[in-house]
Amino acid sequence: MPFSYHNGLRYYTFEIFPNNVTQAVFTRQGGVSPRPWDSLNVGGSIGDEITHVRENRIRSFKALGRVPESIHDVWQVHSADVIFADEPRPLDTDYQKADIMLTDNPQVTLFMRFADCTPILLYDPKKQVAGIVHSGWLGTVRGAPRVAVQAMKNRYSSNPADILAAIGPAIGPDHYEVGEDVILQVQDAFGADAESLLEKHGESVHFNLWKGNQILLEEAGVQQIETASICTACRTNDWFSHRGEKGKTGRFGAMIALEN
Repeated sequence: MPFSYHNGLRYYTFEIFPNNVTQAVFTRQGGVSPRPWDSLNVGGSIGDEITHVRENRIRSFKALGRVPESIHDVWQVHSADVIFADEPRPLDTDYQKADIMLTDNPQVTLFMRFADCTPILLYDPKKQVAGIVHSGWLGTVRGAPRVAVQAMKNRYSSNPADILAAIGPAIGPDHYEVGEDVILQVQDAFGADAESLLEKHGESVHFNLWKGNQILLEEAGVQQIETASICTACRTNDWFSHRGEKGKTGRFGAMIALEN
C-alpha cells in the first residue's frame, strides 16, 4: 500500500501522479480530536471543537510541506458545481458552495473533506492544472467527474487523454446498500451501465461508487485512472465512515497542489 508517515500522520498517495504534484488522502490518524472524531478530523461542522479542526488541518498541510494559508476549500453540497481556484481562499471570507475545484496556480492547495464519498484527484501534466472532486452517490449521478473534465477542457484547454485521475478511498460496494430512490436515479443516469453498478447482495442492492466514477471519467475521455479500491466502512481504524460509524464520526482530508 502506498502509505506515508509524518509526525504520527498516515496518508495515502497515488502512484499515477509524478513528483511535481503534491497529493494525499489522509487517514484519521495523527490528530488531536477526541472520540468520536478521533483523531485527524478536518470537518468543522460536525460537533468537534474548531481549535482541534484547525490544528488537524495545519498538521496535514505541514506533513506535505504546504503553507496552510495556501488553502482553497469550499462548502461541499453534493453538487456538480465548479470553482476555479485562481488564488487561495481568504480565511475571513465565506465559503462558496461547490464540489469541484480546479487550479493552475502553484500557490493554491485544493483541500476537501470526506467520510464515505469519493475523492477524485485530477492532474493535467501538459497544461499544469490540478483538480479535486467530491462525489458521493448524488454527485455521481449528477456526473461530477465528467463535469470536472469538461471544465478543464473549457477553461484550460486540457485534452482529456492527457489527464491523470485517481479515485480515492470511499465506501465500497460491499457496504453501500441503497434504496429505491437511489436505484432509480442510478438507472436514469447510467442507462445500460447501471446493471453493473447496482450489485445484488441477498435482498438488498448495493451501489458501486468506485466503478460509477470510473465510468464517468472514461466517458469524458480520461484514459489514465488509478483506483485505490479501499472501502472506508471496512477500515474505520484508518478512515472516517459516515455509514460505517452511524453518523458519529469525523471527516478525513484530501489535497492536491502543483509545485513550482
